[in-house]
Amino acid sequence: MYLSDLIDLPVRDSLGAPLARLQDLIIRPDFVEPYPSVTGLVARLRRRSFFIPWERVARASGDGVTLISATVSLEPFRRREGEVLLVRDVLDKQLVDLEGRRVVRANDLQLAERDGRLVVVGVDVSPRAILRRLLPRPLRRWFQAGALIDWKDVEVFAGQLPTVKLKVPHERLARLHPVDIARIVDALSYPQGAEIVESLDPQTAADTLEEVSPARQADIIEGMDEERAADILEQMHPDEAADVLADLPQDKAESLLEKMDPEQAEDVRDLMAYPEDTAGGIMTTEVVAVPVELRVGEAMRFIREQLEVPEQVYYVYVVDSLMSNRLLGVLTLRDLLLADPEAAVADVMETDLQVVTPNTPARTVARIIAEYNLLALPVVDEEGRLLGIVTVDDAMELMLPEGWRRRLPRVFG
Repeated sequence: MYLSDLIDLPVRDSLGAPLARLQDLIIRPDFVEPYPSVTGLVARLRRRSFFIPWERVARASGDGVTLISATVSLEPFRRREGEVLLVRDVLDKQLVDLEGRRVVRANDLQLAERDGRLVVVGVDVSPRAILRRLLPRPLRRWFQAGALIDWKDVEVFAGQLPTVKLKVPHERLARLHPVDIARIVDALSYPQGAEIVESLDPQTAADTLEEVSPARQADIIEGMDEERAADILEQMHPDEAADVLADLPQDKAESLLEKMDPEQAEDVRDLMAYPEDTAGGIMTTEVVAVPVELRVGEAMRFIREQLEVPEQVYYVYVVDSLMSNRLLGVLTLRDLLLADPEAAVADVMETDLQVVTPNTPARTVARIIAEYNLLALPVVDEEGRLLGIVTVDDAMELMLPEGWRRRLPRVFG
């Protein structure tokens, strides 16, 4: 049975006399039960809409709805808190298909009887469902469903449910990969996309925003509560956070920076000072560096004891000291793992380095990374102090068409 098959059918009393026409079905989702039950219907008589509890329904079929009594209350229908109207709020609206990891349109809803209850069990997202609704009722049974999605694999949006005051939980959506969530966010309207990001924990929200299109990133951050937005920006890679803030009005960006952790805010401010088409504009300050006086075993312990280490590390940079931070050499993790723990870092490191300055054109940076098959390129100032690195994914984005840039995997966490 489909929702479209029931709408506008007659509602009859227990004696079979027509009373009204079926206008809508009501559910009260608790976001716990996978298949919500119909709790009542909205019937229409002339210009009056009134509510009939489902307990007063004896039967619902392709012929209409039959009640258990000969009388009904004609008190005007008023939607109560927590009620969702299937026609008004769900039919023809956008939903998220969790299994397919995509945004879909509810072209029809599948209903079924279970334990004496009428429940919503599926969503038809196929164009066939639209065509089916246009056919005369007698012909519809020959034009069956197309692409059905199980209702339990669907997420709805709080913005579509005006009387559901509690935010719709998106725990299942949050379990998807951030790239998949970002693709869904980009496919939705701004309010729906923002609702999803707002429902995520700060780290997942940050990972998702880094994959969302740049224009949408700024819109979502700007529309958030500032404390919440600052928490998310702190979890983002500094270069990504700088890009987002650069797209905001200056006063808004400064307000968010003031609410961020001071040390992280300083890193982001430094990055925002560089033009976007330079090494400084695309570098990240998330770098692993060790002092030159350490031995290999000490360097490994030093790295493990750092409070914040990037999720993925391929190079370890060697500096004269953590105070002056002057770049002397580089080690790969392979170098550290295979070297004698008692060997001096200075004897193992590679000193023939390719480096750039913050003002080096970004396309030159990309060319150097490609020519030397590097995973990252260090950025130093005039005195050779290590400022950050440009990772291969950020560099290669410059060489790709716009539509492909967000598809490049992040090499460095």
